[in-house]
Amino acid sequence: MANKSSSDPTSSRSWRRWVAGALFLVFFVGLMWEVINPYRGQRFEKIPHGDHVHYVPRDRNPDVPVSRFPTEKPDADERIRPDGQVVPRPTSERTP
Repeated sequence: MANKSSSDPTSSRSWRRWVAGALFLVFFVGLMWEVINPYRGQRFEKIPHGDHVHYVPRDRNPDVPVSRFPTEKPDADERIRPDGQVVPRPTSERTP
């Protein structure tokens, strides 16, 4: 009987499948994280709308059309209300 060596083609293919599966899993988990967590620590997200973007808050009112939200990023001392209006942030929410 001959011993199987590590250079056996079937064991090499099996190893490659595991590596390819692990890479696919890492890619899929990263993609799902983006889908589940679109804000990524931000106060708002950018939504593409034609040739421009709108900035939409986390607590957006789904009945308000995207076109009512600002197309420019609000300043650090401003916030976007659920209806799309940009207002000054309360002092308790401001970061130093």
